[in-house]
Amino acid sequence: MTEPVIGKLKTSPIVTRYPGNPILSHKDVPYPATLVFNAGVTKFQGRYVMVFRNDVGRWDDTNFDGTNLGLAFSDDGIEWQVQPKPCMTRDKAAELTGASYANRGSEVIVRGYDPRLTVIDGRCYMCFAVDTMHGIRGGIAVTDDFENFELLSLTSPDNRNMVLFPEKVSGKYVRLERPFPVYSRGGAETFDLWISDSPDMKYWGNCDLVLGVEDVPFSNGKIGPGAPPIKTDKGWLTLFHATDVDPSRGKNGWEARWQKRYTIGVMLLDLEDPRKLIGMSKQPLMAPEAPYETEGGFRNNVLFPGGMILENDGEVKIYYGAADTVECLATADVDDLLALCL
Repeated sequence: MTEPVIGKLKTSPIVTRYPGNPILSHKDVPYPATLVFNAGVTKFQGRYVMVFRNDVGRWDDTNFDGTNLGLAFSDDGIEWQVQPKPCMTRDKAAELTGASYANRGSEVIVRGYDPRLTVIDGRCYMCFAVDTMHGIRGGIAVTDDFENFELLSLTSPDNRNMVLFPEKVSGKYVRLERPFPVYSRGGAETFDLWISDSPDMKYWGNCDLVLGVEDVPFSNGKIGPGAPPIKTDKGWLTLFHATDVDPSRGKNGWEARWQKRYTIGVMLLDLEDPRKLIGMSKQPLMAPEAPYETEGGFRNNVLFPGGMILENDGEVKIYYGAADTVECLATADVDDLLALCL
């Protein structure tokens, strides 16, 4: 059955795009870079830190040479200083995850990508995806310096878009995730947002559905986690990504055809039991509208949130990838975000 087409969508008036967007692009990277997007951003050891995805290739060519994770620091969360080399390459990802080119060819790492950063008890944890010959696995690693990473867990295929809560809930670590089984939803690309917990960050279970595609009026495709949640007195404020598909869409980027649009949603989860949805905005928080979101990118009309920081004055910084090409910033007041959910 064909899902109904979603019409025009608008960004909420409570959101302000940073006028200097994009805040990071391939021009800012001192080594080969083409698409710089979908970054994880957090505050760590007194400064802002960003780990960004960098797809390397030729402009306007869909055949990429590879992917690495770049590292940048900032004093204000706006102006970024990219470090002289990536913090994770293909070889480093393979070493981290234990893949051996010699005797485990079926598990050779193609790339590690889409990082999400969460600080827990003074250490920085990074969720990321890795492509293997047997599917996409979600990984969790911890670092204190962004040079040395300790791998804590890898999911079975296929799972990705994992984000960690910044503290334990009822004595357990908690994460949001988006498994994507091809059979459970009739073979369509209809994937939902799930939750699981762990006593030690290594063994995960107690999985539950948090939000289904059918619960999101502005999606007829897949949904999943976005930026790691932030704690408020009303609950866990959480961004998620949502897609809608329109078969009439033609060439919207470098590919011959791109039918999807990615928007950003916002919801609120219960502080003591984040499996409980308190509320959700029935309209997207952000929809593609700015030129750097809708024109000239690898995949136009794509917004993907990867970082959300609550400042002391109540401002929330939202970091998001645009058109799978650049990294951008938007801001909103935390009370306005909560009001959308309540």
